[in-house]
Amino acid sequence: MAAHLVRRCCQRLLLLPAPPGPSPGHTLRSCPPSWAEGPQARPREEGTEQLRELIQGASSPQELLQVSQGPALNSNLAALAIARLARLTSEQHLDTESIRGDPRFQQLLDTVDGQISQVWNTPLVQLLRSLPVLGLARGGRQVRSVEQEVLWRLRRLPLRQLVHLAEHLVGQGHDSLLLPEVLRKLELRWTELDGTRTVVTLMAKVGHLSPALMERLEDKALELAEQFDPDELRRVALALALQQRRCVPLLRALSYHLLQKPAELPLPVLTDLLFAYSKLSFQQPQVLHRLSLELQPHVGTLSPAQVSRCARSFAGLRWLSRPLAEAIAQYCLDNTQNLSITHLCGILVSFARLNFQPSCSEEFFSMIHEQLQGQEQQLDPHLLTDVVWSLCVLQQARPPHLRQVLSPEFHARLRGDTSPRAQSSWLKMLHINATARLEAPGYQGPFLPPESLAGDRDKDKDRDKATPLQRGLREALPGALGGHDLTRFDVSTVYGWDIDAEVVLDSDNKPLPVRDFAAPHLSQSEGTKPLPAGARRVAVLRWEFPQFSSRGRELLGRGSMACRHLRAAGFLLVEVS
Repeated sequence: MAAHLVRRCCQRLLLLPAPPGPSPGHTLRSCPPSWAEGPQARPREEGTEQLRELIQGASSPQELLQVSQGPALNSNLAALAIARLARLTSEQHLDTESIRGDPRFQQLLDTVDGQISQVWNTPLVQLLRSLPVLGLARGGRQVRSVEQEVLWRLRRLPLRQLVHLAEHLVGQGHDSLLLPEVLRKLELRWTELDGTRTVVTLMAKVGHLSPALMERLEDKALELAEQFDPDELRRVALALALQQRRCVPLLRALSYHLLQKPAELPLPVLTDLLFAYSKLSFQQPQVLHRLSLELQPHVGTLSPAQVSRCARSFAGLRWLSRPLAEAIAQYCLDNTQNLSITHLCGILVSFARLNFQPSCSEEFFSMIHEQLQGQEQQLDPHLLTDVVWSLCVLQQARPPHLRQVLSPEFHARLRGDTSPRAQSSWLKMLHINATARLEAPGYQGPFLPPESLAGDRDKDKDRDKATPLQRGLREALPGALGGHDLTRFDVSTVYGWDIDAEVVLDSDNKPLPVRDFAAPHLSQSEGTKPLPAGARRVAVLRWEFPQFSSRGRELLGRGSMACRHLRAAGFLLVEVS
């Protein structure tokens, strides 16, 4: 039995002649290998290789279509020819309709369709990416056939081809069942990722479709952060920003390795990183200092949109670089004719949020008033409110601007809107109204109606969200002053500012019952008595900026305006932090 088995193996492998007189059921058929076919196989192999070289070197569609008539054509070569044809069509901007109507192109498609299981993986993925370029409908038979074959092979595809496939499907807006399966395979095989380019590409183009995959990509990016070049750092930060994913460990790693780059950063890296950090509200002083320092020499080469975006980003991060802000102000003066009113308003609002007054203040604000003249009616109500509020912060508001936004017709448009932006605009309207009453002695009206000045905050809800500093004030002040009737907490003023605690002191600095006296800063006063001679109101304001120094409040236009208004209303300010 063993000898018989050995002999059968030898017959197959060594092509020994079959034993004489075998039974019909034991007849063996010899299958000579290709090297045993002699000179007959060589022309076929040479023809295939020549056809492959012709496809790779083709420079026109006609050369590729001629391939369909070659005797050595197979499905694999046909797929390569179609992929090459799509590339030439895209590069040379050729008409795809004439190509689709050519019988030779149909023959290429039929060759692929008839033997699609024999197409190799790489040409198959290229074929799927090429058919839509040539104008074939995504729901057509040929495309569906290729998609189905790719779907069957997903488990066997190399990770690199899976990435290319996902990138293509996302870019084409593909709505087939193939994309979810590709994402599922990437989620399962994420540990195979080993190159920075692959990780960055997936984060930027695919991550938003799969939160689970994005979490794994963030872990991989954290592992590879040291290997990222500046452009890859930019793309990762931008992907996080556009997807609103504030992954603090990854952002810290990107910041650290960014600071280790010795060379000057390219301009796109500077602007996109600034946008990403602002979008994610991630404040890293060393990075912001470097960005502002390297961005300043490029300000003159930026477009108005880029300048406006940079100014808004720094304002959102509450980071004031005076040399950069001066450069932006000078840019506005030098390029007034190129700046749209929207860009100019964005820069003005940014300066107000940072409480920045340019050294060329008179010239700058003269230009602002000149550009705004006659344009107020064309601005969105919210934008116009922001502009006038900014002028009030910077103490540059003029009576026509105040009349424009305090007119009944204008504020009636905001009063009925309950959106978050409308509520923010209404709070700014209160600040503008306070400026008109307290800081514009020549202004005669109109003003906001008294009934509209009442605060509508839910104080019980605010009390539940109190910070440790607020809770400490509520516990310490009554004991220090001698009673709960001597203080008033969480005061919402008609000026739009909230006071953490209010105290009334007589001329000897002794506390008085705060609710016994008339309070013009409240919409509804609990008391009616006037303040005694020499008595003063004290407002306790808290400032909580853990990431900045005590000067942080000076960088905020809101804080500067609040202090001015409350002092003008007769308050003595006590600031705690």
